[in-house]
Amino acid sequence: MARQPNTDAAHSADLSLTERRNPRTAMIDLASPREIVDLMSAEDARVPAAVAAVGDAIARAIELADATWRAGGRLFYVGAGSSGRLGVLDASECPPTFGTEPELVQAVIAGGAPALTRAQEGAEDRAEDGGHDLDARGLSERDFVIGIAASATTPYVRGALSHAHVLGAHTAIVTASPPPPEIMALVDFAIVPIVGPEVVTGSTRLKAGTATKLVLNMITTGAMIRQGKTYGNLMVDLRATNAKLAARAERIVAEVCGISRDEARTALEAAAGSAKTAIVMRRLGISRDEAEERLDDAEGMIRRIVPGPPPPVA
Repeated sequence: MARQPNTDAAHSADLSLTERRNPRTAMIDLASPREIVDLMSAEDARVPAAVAAVGDAIARAIELADATWRAGGRLFYVGAGSSGRLGVLDASECPPTFGTEPELVQAVIAGGAPALTRAQEGAEDRAEDGGHDLDARGLSERDFVIGIAASATTPYVRGALSHAHVLGAHTAIVTASPPPPEIMALVDFAIVPIVGPEVVTGSTRLKAGTATKLVLNMITTGAMIRQGKTYGNLMVDLRATNAKLAARAERIVAEVCGISRDEARTALEAAAGSAKTAIVMRRLGISRDEAEERLDDAEGMIRRIVPGPPPPVA
């Protein structure tokens, strides 16, 4: 009898890494709850090393985001499904954490706001919508667009990157599978943490999603640090929009200035709620207007104004 071709191997070669089967979890449906935890934990342990391996590309994204903001541009995340939701999560955390305007880091997700809580069938397949949605945000050549697509082939993301590329904006892609040539032609560079096949085949909310979250954390946090949004590792530009953040602002001012919480609260009131301004006012004994002027001159970096580092960690 004639030998049959190895169709499984041929099929696997055509699949992105995120769609291939994981031999280590092929029997997971027979596992106990504890065995499932152990199998998933073993797979998740591969993620940090995969992210660290693409550190140079992540650093390039940090540098480009910082330069984009200094030139008056914005950072856009574009994705569909789980990838899009991760972009929305990261973008939405920037204003309360770093005191930025919501427009500075924006997330565009296929299907719009309804896609945040319910899958919008077919939205990711409409490539033209990616460009249209960026147009609606007034995308220009000053902006930086990062596509997020675990498989690297999502049409919506490809359409957005193509539109941004034509406009002359900087572009990059975060993906868990090597991008095809047609995608690489649209981006300045790619960030590709190779986490391997998923525990459940194709479920990229798992390892690929975890890797993506780590990468996005690093991009915005790193770029915000470069913007002077921290003093040491203290988030001195946070917005006290709730009781927890207000208490954190008080603790930061009290620790840096060596004063009581009550005095810190008074200092924050005098600084219109800005921990950064309150620190400069208190440490230098100057008015709010003068503190704000000095911060502007120092591009928001306390270390350029206040001598010495923040207090050491106790």
